[in-house]
Order: sequence, then structure tokens, then C-alpha cells
Amino acid sequence: MLNPEKFIVAKAADAVRSLYGADADGGMLQVQVTRKEFEGDYTLVTFPLLKVSKSSPENTGKALGEWFVANCPEVAGYNVLKGFLNISFSTAYWNGVFAEIAATADFGQHAPTGKTVMVEFSSPNTNKPLHLGHIRNNLLGWSISKLLEANGHNVLKVNLVNDRGIHICKSMLAWLKTGNGETPESSGKKGDHLVGDYYVAFNDMYKAEVDGLVASGMPKEEAEKNAPSLKEAQEMLYRWEHGDKEVVELWKKMNGWVYAGFDKTYRDLGISFDRTYYESQTYLFGKALVQKGLDMGIFEKEADGSVWCDLTADGLDRKLLLRGDGTSVYMTQDLGTAEQRFEEYRLDEHIYVVGNEQNYHFQVLKLILKKLGFAWADSIYHLSYGMVELPQGKMKSREGTVVDADDLIEKMYKTARETSLELGKLEDMDEKEQDALFRMIGLGALKYFIIKVDPKKTMLFDPKESIDFNGNTGPFIQYTHARIKSILRKAAAAGIDWRGTASSTSAGLSPKEVRIIKILNQFPSRIAEGGEAHSPAVIANYAYDLAKEFNQYYHDTPILREEDSALLKYRLELVENIAKVLVKAMSILGITLPERM
Repeated sequence: MLNPEKFIVAKAADAVRSLYGADADGGMLQVQVTRKEFEGDYTLVTFPLLKVSKSSPENTGKALGEWFVANCPEVAGYNVLKGFLNISFSTAYWNGVFAEIAATADFGQHAPTGKTVMVEFSSPNTNKPLHLGHIRNNLLGWSISKLLEANGHNVLKVNLVNDRGIHICKSMLAWLKTGNGETPESSGKKGDHLVGDYYVAFNDMYKAEVDGLVASGMPKEEAEKNAPSLKEAQEMLYRWEHGDKEVVELWKKMNGWVYAGFDKTYRDLGISFDRTYYESQTYLFGKALVQKGLDMGIFEKEADGSVWCDLTADGLDRKLLLRGDGTSVYMTQDLGTAEQRFEEYRLDEHIYVVGNEQNYHFQVLKLILKKLGFAWADSIYHLSYGMVELPQGKMKSREGTVVDADDLIEKMYKTARETSLELGKLEDMDEKEQDALFRMIGLGALKYFIIKVDPKKTMLFDPKESIDFNGNTGPFIQYTHARIKSILRKAAAAGIDWRGTASSTSAGLSPKEVRIIKILNQFPSRIAEGGEAHSPAVIANYAYDLAKEFNQYYHDTPILREEDSALLKYRLELVENIAKVLVKAMSILGITLPERM
């Protein structure tokens, strides 16, 4: 009974067999939620059935509607609009649906599928702290992982830290030249912030050198390649890959500072991983595959020693896989880690949460893996997301013009504090409780504002708009939950025992109550929809729709002033289940709902 679509499909198949003596295959029976402007709960599309009914869409719909009313006590009525049969369920049916929802402790959770999915997200470089763009990546990665778990999959959340390469060498070189032994302890800075400052310092030094070379008459493009600091950084990378003790020790020390900083930011965001990989430990796996590709004749080695894969026949270009000096590129590493992970975990799907500027990279990755003979290459999915922009434009790490993740988390806390104190109603909370609430609201606002946008879209982040207690925001949903919990506390204080009434009541339902039950009942299908689309935004906007529906209901229905005891208890159980579903939906997004606000 929990799935009206399946109910209608099954009964419609019986109706077609009874009326027309034919079997309707799955594709012929198309059911959807009835559009709000029309009367009805669910709509059966009649056009695909005309080949068996041998009649007009309207007559087919009418015949089927009459059959439903005559043979299904769950159906209260129907109407036909052109080729669409709109079916209305009875109050008794919706009562039964709600009774099942209330009695199902894990409502919304899908049965185990046995499918194993790995989700790689975060993947920061160790030359700078996490920023707003990383926040979107982390929140998407976490929420898609939780969404897939709700769909019954076994999910592995992994992080690949880009802890080697020219980027970290730039920070290391700038620290050696200008740092004077500065440490996180001596400076009072988080380690990732300290190292990020030296990445910016390198860029300043590099720019000055390029400007000097250009002023001396060298063409700009040539100057950018021959700036002394860049050549020194490249030499440092070469020394690192060949195990130079001095370079490796400095690398370990500065990366250690960064890891400690990252860990604090992850804790503040409520993010964790089942496993963390490090590029310094994985890039050699790719080198072995490069040799395999050479042996197979699908890669080519140039005179300078560099290795390439020619994809021009596939409509792409030639892809560098190994530099002339033998050092790796990102593609080298991704080839190796993909093989390692599929072999180790027997994955059914591997999802990479990476910005849309890397669309081409993952297109190439899948194609090369196919050429290497890996059948699982088609199980790779790039969850491509748009960039986060600010009112003042795009962020640039090299110029130090990014929105730092730690600063943003703290700003959200302060904004939540100011907004909450302005609204009042916190007099009965002590200072510690208030502080926890402000952090809950601030993080809820940040997470919801980012996740509610479809991942594929570029988004504009406005902290002030995100913290609004009205509209499609996290705090609005948090406040809705707190309001419901307040109602339930008052009912409990009055000695009302409402639990279990949904299965025994014969109370008549108002249209608004039917509407709420319909939305509650959509939760499992919305989880399936979001998982199929790899979009946690589906769940975010579902939670908003449910919260909005409750608030309209609450405005029009004096729940605690209801004199009919059975109806009062029914309504209390109804709003309690709204709160439960809101908690489940928002927990998928990593958002906590407060008991009081």
C-alpha cells in the first residue's frame, strides 16, 4: 500500500486484461503524480494503451476509470482529461498509507542491494587551506554518500590527498627562501593557512621575476617558462621523486602542518572518510599501467622520453601520460588508483566528485581505461558540479582571493548568533546550549544553501540569504522541526498519549492532511530519484516542500485546541512523523535539526 504507483500499475494491468483481453507490458502503464492544477492523486497515461483498447484516449480513460471504481475500494473517484486518467484515492486508503508510515521505523530506507559504491571527494592539494569551492565538493560528496546508503548500497567514502607535485614544491621553496623557520606554533596560524600563505608568496615572487625578464626584453611566454623560481620548484619536484632526503623531510614537515589543519576543518564540517589515499603513495601504480600501454602498443614514447596516448581518432587529442624526465601527471595517478580500487573492493560504481572544469579529464580517463582492456571503465561516474561564485566574482588561489572555509564557517556561526538573538525566544537556554544551537544553525544554513542547488549548476553563494529563517533555507526547516517538537512537548506535558493512533483511528482527513500524507509517502521514491540522478538537491527540496506544507497546515489548523480526542491524537502522530521524516532527510545532507530554537 505504501507505493500508489505500483498499486495503480498492478490494478491497471488487471483492468486491461479484463476489459480488452490483453496483457499490458510495463512500458504501456505510465503513472505519475497528478499535477496540482488538476483533481486527483495519481495519473495513468492512456495513450500507450490505445493499441489494445482500439478506442479514443477519452473513452479508454473512462472505461479504465469505471473499472477502478467498481473493483478497487481504495479508489474514490476519477476524471479524464484527454489522454490522462486522474485517479483519486479514498480517505481510508490514505489512512492506511499513513498507518504503515507511522509503523515503519526505517521508513525511507531501501533494502540492501549488495552493490558497492566508492565516492571520492574532497581531494585537496596540500599547498593551501580548504576554501568555499572545497566546501561544495565536501558537502556534495558526503550527502551523495549518505543518499546512496539510504538507497541500500554499501558506500565507501574516500579522500585522495594531492600531497605531491609542483604545487607543494612552490610552497616549500617560498618557505625556504622567506620563511625564517616559521611554524604553526610560532605564528599561531593553522598549518594549512601557513602553507597557503607561502603558496601566495611564491606566486608574488614568480610574477616579479617574469616582469623583470619581460622588462629585459624576453617574450612573456618564454619568461613564464624560464623564471628562476619556477625552475627551482621543478628541480625540487625532480629531487623529491628521486628520494632526496632534505627535500623529502621538508615535504613531510609542511604536509604534516597541512593535514592537521585539514582535519580540524573536516571536523567542523562534520565530514569523515572511510579511507584516505595519498598521491605520493599511488602515483607509481599509474607508471606500471603506462608501461602496460606501451607494451600493448596503445601508448607512444617520444624522443624526449615522454609517453602519450593518441586519442585523435576518438575525437579527442593526444594525452600526456609521463613527462620526459619520467615524472607523473594527474592522469598517470588516476589510471593507477582506479585499477587498484576496482581490484581491491570489486566496485559496482566509482563516483568522482570533481568540478566541471575536469569534465575532459574524466572523459579521457574512461577512454584510456577502456583501451587498456578494463571492462569496469563504464562503471566510473564523474559527479561534475558547477563552481561556487561570489557577488564579487570568481576566487583565485594563487592571488589569495579565496573565501577560506574556516573563515566562512565562523562567519556563518556569527551570523546565526546575531539573527537568533534578534528573534529572541532563547531566554531559557544557558550559554553553552545557545552556542551549540548557533553552530547548528550556521552549519545548517551553509550546507543546505549549497546542497539545494543541482550539482551541475554554477551557484552564487550569499551567506546572508542562506541564514534567512523564511523561505527555502536550512534554518527554515530547522525552525519547522523545533516548532513541531514544541507542540509535542506541550501535548506530552498535558498527558496526551498519541502514539499508535494512526492504525486505529477512523478520523476523517482534511484535504491538507491528505496532502501531507501524500508528501510523506513520496520520501522513499524521492530517495530513489535522488540516488539515480546523483543529486542530493532532490532531498533538500523535498524537505523544504514538506516543511512548507506543515507550516501552512499549522497556520490553518489549531492542533492542540482540537476538542475531538481521536482527531487530536491523530494530528499529533501526523506532525510527529513529519518531524521524523525531516530528520531523516536532513541527516542525508549532514544537517542536524534542533529540538528548540
